[in-house]
Amino acid sequence: MDWHRYRFRSVWRLDAPPATVYAVLERPEDYPRWWPQVREAVPVDGTRGTARFRSFLPYDLVVTVRALRRDPRARVLEIGLGGDLEGWARWTLTPEGPGTRALYEQEVEVRVPLMRAFAVVGRPLFRANHALMMRSGRRGLASHLRRV
Repeated sequence: MDWHRYRFRSVWRLDAPPATVYAVLERPEDYPRWWPQVREAVPVDGTRGTARFRSFLPYDLVVTVRALRRDPRARVLEIGLGGDLEGWARWTLTPEGPGTRALYEQEVEVRVPLMRAFAVVGRPLFRANHALMMRSGRRGLASHLRRV
């Protein structure tokens, strides 16, 4: 097992149609408005940017992002990640009744020296930290969608 690699998968059920959810998710610069752990998202150009995250544990992760796939027809958004996390993340949206099933998948390798040093003992905390961030993100997005 490579203790520095993580694979995450979350499913969010949202009370808004897929096109509406996609329109919100394709604007990462607005994520800090509804996702508390996304502290900063700064576009560099139409396909690249930077983001800073911080959840329960007292450290920030800073990543560069680049668009890999932006497909409104298939309702897929995928990015490549560099910096503190190297890998990719993807949203896949499908209709579910009158709402949306939002599947979030992420595969990354942690590049932060301190996190790498504590990879074995810290892994459960790092995974719990991510789970808290995702739970908060789902609540924030659901609330945001009720307002738009």
